[in-house]
Amino acid sequence: MSTSASPGGRGDPMREGPIVVREWEEADAEAVVRPANDRRVWLGLRDAFPHPYGIEDGKRFIAKARAMTPRTFFAIEVEGRVAGGIGYTLHSDVERIGAEVGYWLGHEFWGRGIATTALRLLTAHAFQAHPELQRLWAVPYATNAASARVLEKAGYVREGTLRRSAIKDGRVLDQWMYAIVRD
Repeated sequence: MSTSASPGGRGDPMREGPIVVREWEEADAEAVVRPANDRRVWLGLRDAFPHPYGIEDGKRFIAKARAMTPRTFFAIEVEGRVAGGIGYTLHSDVERIGAEVGYWLGHEFWGRGIATTALRLLTAHAFQAHPELQRLWAVPYATNAASARVLEKAGYVREGTLRRSAIKDGRVLDQWMYAIVRD
């Protein structure tokens, strides 16, 4: 199984087997709508991710991702199909040595190890592309056990619970703090 997580220049995809983490392309706008326009997906994400999700949402997001410097939001592709998205948000000031990661997959791709593989690839890329980074973290809702498993299988450690720290779909939720630090 070939693995590549070289950040190189723009456009270099990260791959492991049939899973590819690559830059978003304008042509992905239509393909992203099917996996993204699902309430089950939306329930695990921040409210900035719209629901319902239409082609204009896809075009807007992809334009934003392509305009980023450096590019830190990527498509997850499985066997030539857009399966979801993954990325990291670099921070500034005293938190400039860390970044928050996030990811999502369309429902039909759940439970197949895709998110774990994509997160491993992204983690290696982020640490290689940004030597100043010491820590990557994520804060899944405590109701999202599947996302917690993805993080754990990718080497992230649960550091604690952020009690009553988020509201989603009208419910106040706890979040778990997961992190991985540079070796």
